[in-house]
Amino acid sequence: MNTATALLAPTAADAVVIGAGPVGLFQVFQLGLHGLRAHVIDALPHPGGQCAELYGDKPIYDIPAIEACTGHELVQRLCAQIKPFGPTFHLGQQVNTVQTQPGGGFLVGTAQGTRLLARTVFIAAGVGAFMPRALKLPGLEAYEGTQLRYRLDDSTNLAGQRVVVHGGDEPAVQQAIDCATAPEAQRPAHTTLQHRRDVFDAPPTLLEQLQALRTSGRIEVAIGVASGIVEEQGRLAALELTTPEGQPLRLPLDLLLVRLGLVPRLGPITEWGLQLERKQLVVNPATFSTSVPGIHAVGDAITYPGKRKLILSGFHEAALAAFGAAEWLAGHKLPLEYTTSSEKLQKLLRVEAN
Repeated sequence: MNTATALLAPTAADAVVIGAGPVGLFQVFQLGLHGLRAHVIDALPHPGGQCAELYGDKPIYDIPAIEACTGHELVQRLCAQIKPFGPTFHLGQQVNTVQTQPGGGFLVGTAQGTRLLARTVFIAAGVGAFMPRALKLPGLEAYEGTQLRYRLDDSTNLAGQRVVVHGGDEPAVQQAIDCATAPEAQRPAHTTLQHRRDVFDAPPTLLEQLQALRTSGRIEVAIGVASGIVEEQGRLAALELTTPEGQPLRLPLDLLLVRLGLVPRLGPITEWGLQLERKQLVVNPATFSTSVPGIHAVGDAITYPGKRKLILSGFHEAALAAFGAAEWLAGHKLPLEYTTSSEKLQKLLRVEAN
């Protein structure tokens, strides 16, 4: 095999889990108990899925044996639980192909170029991949990834730039505060929070911070409806607004950070040849296998008689799906073992012998 071919060869994987929400993370744990190592793919740049994005700082009360925990705390606990199994994460990537291979297994590819040859696949994508809600203005899309950003990575340096944050909910308020309070060497020259009205939906502590920064002049708030953009010499120069009084207003900028929340998109799942019912995957509730042998699905993406969209239900589904896949791969029924007494499972979990 020549070097070019080797570089293109997909990475072999026992299992690919599509979705890194709580159910996807627990799926990794259940697979690990069967000796199956997982690769995890998610469109978000961090684990947690809908739970982390929508309930990150809100309490959850129906997780067994945990009186209350936030979405972030639940995700942290699950990540710690799966650590012994060494999953490989591919974050900030969206799966666009799942192809059955003639020799067995599935070729899983992402829009970002990751290619995995998996023995089995698990779809734990919830209601779909959570993608940033776009600001739709004529000509604006051309600047995405340069002067228009929906997410920032750690390498982005805002120093000296005129930054406009567009949005009115907690993510936008937090982003504006982060910009205005960044270390001086990384702080924008000017931070503007732009929203259609001077009312923001965020926790009281954030609103107090915002007000203090407005009073000190470190954050300017611009009120109006975004109506267009201004381009100069091939660059995005300003955001055009229409104020509540109907007057035009221009916000000069070097970088536009749009924080309008996330929207779920089922996306390419509909193209993978799986049986669907009302945009949900039909599964066998005994094994959570889909209409394609070797592909299983759990969580909010699925439907079966009696299905309830609860994290607790998803955990149950993940356990049965792992058994179903392990037995399908083995070609026979597997014995039931318990982590309390099984030396095999305790070794997988790296439990020290007493």
